[in-house]
Amino acid sequence: MEGLSKKEIEIISWLEFYERYFFTAEDIAKFTENKTKRYNIIKNLLKKKRIIKLNRTKYYLTPIKAKSGSWSEHPFIIAHESCNGKDYFIGGWAAANYWKLTEQIPMRIDVYTTRRQGRLEALNVKLVFHRTTKQKTGIAVARKLGKHNIMIQNKKDSRKWLKSRS
Repeated sequence: MEGLSKKEIEIISWLEFYERYFFTAEDIAKFTENKTKRYNIIKNLLKKKRIIKLNRTKYYLTPIKAKSGSWSEHPFIIAHESCNGKDYFIGGWAAANYWKLTEQIPMRIDVYTTRRQGRLEALNVKLVFHRTTKQKTGIAVARKLGKHNIMIQNKKDSRKWLKSRS
């Protein structure tokens, strides 16, 4: 744990003990006196690659057991957490592969959401965000993946999407 301050070690240890690998700045508020110190700690942990930023408010803790500093998490969980678990669904090739409609393993995960667009590359996963409407997020079905309820495009619409590709 070279290069980490006592406060940073205390925060990382607490997050790992309570298995809070995905966290916000508010989750670690009790360790600092004010917002400025909290964000300075977050900035330092980002620079030291002990945490990874997923969106404006959410971070991922690289576990201490990751000796080289690299770690991976299931791509669907990263998509779920980067959208804060609401108003999104996973579609495209990732959904088709999930439903076993294709054997093609996707190189990126297409995430349809009402909140953001663009790209995110975190934990060796490439996420591409597409803007959609709240009504279209209703076509998703929830599936349990670990402690997360992942929203994924339903099988019927995935089949339709796949046919439109050929």
